Amino acid sequence: MLTIVAFIVALGLLIAVHEYGHYRVAVACGVKVLRFSIGFGHTLWRYKPKKQRPNQDTEFVIGAFPLGGYVKMLDEREGPVAPEERHLAFNAQPLKSRALVVAAGPIANLLLAVVIYAGLNWWGLDQPKPIVGTPVPGSIAERAGLKGGETVESVAFDGEDARRVRSFDELLWLLTKAAFVESNATLHLASGRDVVLPLSEVHARSEDPALAKKIGVIAPFTRAEIAEVLPSGAAERAGLKAGDKVLEIDGKPIADGTQLFETIRASGRNGAPPKQAWTVERAGRKLVIAVTPALEHDASGTNIGRINAKVGSAPEMLRVQYGPVEGLVKGAERTWEMSAFTLQMMGRMVVGEASVKNLSGPLTIAEYAGKTASMGFIQYLGFLALISVSLGVLNLLPLPVLDGGHLMYYLWEAVTGRSISETWMERLQRGGVAVLLLMMSIALFNDVTRLFG
Repeated sequence: MLTIVAFIVALGLLIAVHEYGHYRVAVACGVKVLRFSIGFGHTLWRYKPKKQRPNQDTEFVIGAFPLGGYVKMLDEREGPVAPEERHLAFNAQPLKSRALVVAAGPIANLLLAVVIYAGLNWWGLDQPKPIVGTPVPGSIAERAGLKGGETVESVAFDGEDARRVRSFDELLWLLTKAAFVESNATLHLASGRDVVLPLSEVHARSEDPALAKKIGVIAPFTRAEIAEVLPSGAAERAGLKAGDKVLEIDGKPIADGTQLFETIRASGRNGAPPKQAWTVERAGRKLVIAVTPALEHDASGTNIGRINAKVGSAPEMLRVQYGPVEGLVKGAERTWEMSAFTLQMMGRMVVGEASVKNLSGPLTIAEYAGKTASMGFIQYLGFLALISVSLGVLNLLPLPVLDGGHLMYYLWEAVTGRSISETWMERLQRGGVAVLLLMMSIALFNDVTRLFG
């Protein structure tokens, strides 16, 4: 139920903001708005204010089908317009006004993302410090010389100035972005050492756990200890206790919680895990405990070892908070980076350099809406900002059925001095619908595969 409610609230809010952008600018440009609708189909709620803005007679509606919305304006192409009201029709407005009305929807979504990100920056978030855990064996990070436990102060990409890193989450985002744009990243550590990650070698095609493992930086540093022993598992049978610090497994030193976790998982790779000799520190004493992980399977069906315990301490946290101006600037920067990243990903999918598995549809959006809502209001707001950016960028794509397609029509009109003919308009609309349906089909297929595959 939480997933459904969170999804409907998110969708309703983002659509309302998008359509309000169209509506508000249309009114400001002197266009008569007939209907403002959130959703399609059967009308669930209808309201028509008695007191309207000058020259307006707008009806506000909520439809039964929530996947969309629209603002219906007076327009001679959609029906007869009284001569005395022709100056209020959308099609009779100057080119600049029409372009502003069309662009206002996507811009409203992008501005919403800026406001949300800025608000989160002003409020402040508790995030893990940028201290890297043990790199994945054989990964780029390990080959570059990272051992685990290093604090990253800044990251610089090819041809760019160094950027200060304030949290581990920010570090992950920067490394993921660098991998997709095939740029090397130079990490400046608190020790004064620089480590170059040749991420141009990754050739990333999709954002998934495999990419994180290729890079090698997957989790912040945590102490190698048993946080909690769950009942009826290998850890309980072996006699492990919460608070045990794991020093070695079969004579191999364990540096942190990430390495401990991966060592347990890897024990089942070749079948039933063998008995292991764990050297732990408990109340100042060293003990050797025999632990035999259970053989289980992860979501992909891979053999893994599991001891039924929570391993690794909580990472060191810090409060990341910005002042009024810096918080707003950071919010705008985040929105710009997410927009550019989304466009780069779409472009790479078109030319086959990125997997179409990156496309997500309503099922995945609903799933993440529910997950973030269950995690807390702050996480849900971050999700809303991300989806708002995606919605804004998507609608600016030059597809005839989207806002970006209409802006392309107006660009043609501005260059040639004449509008596109009805024949070409119809052809382009059909092509745009076909492309959009193809994208929706791929996204829905990806959703089903992720959830049930």
